[in-house]
Amino acid sequence: MSTSGDTQLASEHNSWCRDTGLDPNHAFVLHDVPNDTDKSDIESAALIVKAFGKVRVKDKLSDTKTGTSLVLCECSEYLNPEHMPPFLKPENGGSWKVTLFTASESSDDDFPDKLNKLMAAEGKTLKDVHALMPSEFINENSPESIIRAVGDLPGKTMKPTNENNAFRRLRMFSGNLPVPAGEESLDNWLEQARLMIEECDCSAREKRKRIVESLKGPALEIIQAVRLNNPDAGPECCIEALESAFGTPESGEDLYFAFRSMYQQPGEKLSGFLRRLERSLTKEVHKGGLLPHRVDRSHIDQLIRGATESDMMLLNLRLRERKEQPPTFLKLLNEIREEEEYESARRKLNTTVRQVKTCEEMKPKATDPRPFRERP
Repeated sequence: MSTSGDTQLASEHNSWCRDTGLDPNHAFVLHDVPNDTDKSDIESAALIVKAFGKVRVKDKLSDTKTGTSLVLCECSEYLNPEHMPPFLKPENGGSWKVTLFTASESSDDDFPDKLNKLMAAEGKTLKDVHALMPSEFINENSPESIIRAVGDLPGKTMKPTNENNAFRRLRMFSGNLPVPAGEESLDNWLEQARLMIEECDCSAREKRKRIVESLKGPALEIIQAVRLNNPDAGPECCIEALESAFGTPESGEDLYFAFRSMYQQPGEKLSGFLRRLERSLTKEVHKGGLLPHRVDRSHIDQLIRGATESDMMLLNLRLRERKEQPPTFLKLLNEIREEEEYESARRKLNTTVRQVKTCEEMKPKATDPRPFRERP
């Protein structure tokens, strides 16, 4: 346990360190150094301790009565008390006591400085700390209440970590054909992976890790080859390699011509046809076969061209008149689905009306129960 004299000495040392602008973690004090010891001899003696690194004498306090000095030194290495010798022995004999500026030797005067540094690092002020404390604990003269609030501050102010705000895990992809049960096709997996890269706020290394965790078989072998050639390959590079290895070799122009040949299949809803068009256009844009600002216009052009079973719905949606200012994919999909719901409800109503009329026509007519009498 430290005595009152040791505490006072530690307080004086810390004040000395602050006055000279030194980082306490990179400073120490030598005791009992003879007054006539040259500065270069002190620095040379300190170099024997490898844990100090490069040492420079910053200040000296001499005592004429004892003929010794306290020497303040700065070193390049971060000082760990467990690795420091208690004494330093110079070449000409004798020993100099070594004192570090450790947390255990810090005085109470250091608390405001440490608190202010913590507040600055968190972007907060003492008013924010007081706001976190119940009213009965608010006391500016009570370090305990402030320390308690400071301990709660990081948990209440820091943003959620990536683990708490994690993106949904990618489904498994191996590259085998036909696609095994429980795995994703290449197109579906690529859509999920690109969305993860764009929307997830974790680091590039974490994104690459999630991609690797979702791969196995031939797909994993491709990524291993990529990392062998380029250990720092990013997640985008991994996706491009997989698409090149397992994707279609068609160019953007080839994909555009395939898009222009798409037609509505028998029994396919117009909304389903539009979703197929969107998937095809996404590939074209990625391959460079279509500029992004032309996507909405291409939706309408191909709907008019290829929707062979929804002529009346196209007329109701007035798509030909909206070519110059086409709606977005989501807006157009919503309009088509609403029209499909309206058509479905109308067909059900017409079917119900016809059934009612048919039942009424088939019902036998009522006869007059009164007996027939000849007219006189």
